[in-house]
Amino acid sequence: MREASKRFLRELLEAPGPSGYEGPVRSVWTAEVSSYADAVEVDVHGNAIASYNADGGPRVMLAGHMDELGFQIIYIDDRGYLYFDTIGGFDLGMVPGRKVRIHTRKGPVLGILGKKPIHLMKAEERSKVPAKHELWIDIGVSSGEEARTIVEIGDPVTYDPNFEELRGDLVVSRATDNKAGAWVVAEAMRRVTRAKKACRASLFSVATVQEEIGLRGAKTSAYGVDPLVGIAVDVTWAMDHPGVDKRQVGECVLGGGPVINRGANINPVVFDRLVAVAKKKKIPHQIMAEPGGTGTDANAIQLSRAGVAAALVSLPQRYMHTPVEVVSLKDLENTAKLLAEFVLSLERDARFIP
Repeated sequence: MREASKRFLRELLEAPGPSGYEGPVRSVWTAEVSSYADAVEVDVHGNAIASYNADGGPRVMLAGHMDELGFQIIYIDDRGYLYFDTIGGFDLGMVPGRKVRIHTRKGPVLGILGKKPIHLMKAEERSKVPAKHELWIDIGVSSGEEARTIVEIGDPVTYDPNFEELRGDLVVSRATDNKAGAWVVAEAMRRVTRAKKACRASLFSVATVQEEIGLRGAKTSAYGVDPLVGIAVDVTWAMDHPGVDKRQVGECVLGGGPVINRGANINPVVFDRLVAVAKKKKIPHQIMAEPGGTGTDANAIQLSRAGVAAALVSLPQRYMHTPVEVVSLKDLENTAKLLAEFVLSLERDARFIP
């Protein structure tokens, strides 16, 4: 991966952006995309929408959600301990003992996610996952009065930034779900604008908000963009680690290339064209079956207005919804390449009626 693109990815991953609080991520994304898009706008919902060749056709929307899981402060007790609720779906067994940052109006504040020590637990407590109200955030103060001068009710919280390169082309970080997808739709647009081949399509790359709490940004941005074709980019489970029964979930491997999904949420013409482009350009790829709605932005895009020719292209990822999500940089690059080549292959009068 080119160094400038890797730097952009790292900046996205390090910026805090829980659902509803995506501002810092949006600033990184729009600053990058502004260097090659014709125009970049932010709608009232907070979606960032970059456009290129707006008068072309057909109208294509690429969407990657930029929000991440997080916490939100809901109560401060008299001793200064902070209590929280979750933004998005967490495995609470992985939450205690982590360093976090509370994102206040004055700047980030370091905190520790605490719980009762195992030595003080009863035998029956040790085998149970703690409830949210049994955990707290310690910011090192001595009273609630002091804590309230630092933190406000409603402040968002994220795990500490932790981007690192693992081995080969693998990287580990919190929130590759799905800032990696937001990176892909930006990189795909960069490739389209730098291509020697003329682009006939009108391309809109969108970094959507609030996917983790109900695909909310995709609903509003798809309505506003009004595309004929809409492709969501999100992560999916890599099934190449212990404890997975492929008879139940199918097969997907890290480093195997973008996953082109097939099923009711996917327009069959878009699917066939994506596969054809991947084969023609010799882009490694994988196929996964999705019998119903996918639970991704593709679901909201497909159902926008009178319907959109939707697709879902996924990035293999290990350890989803944890602080140590692992992805392959080659998969990210190949996904961006696939989407760019798909857009460049479109004829102005392309039809997508099944």
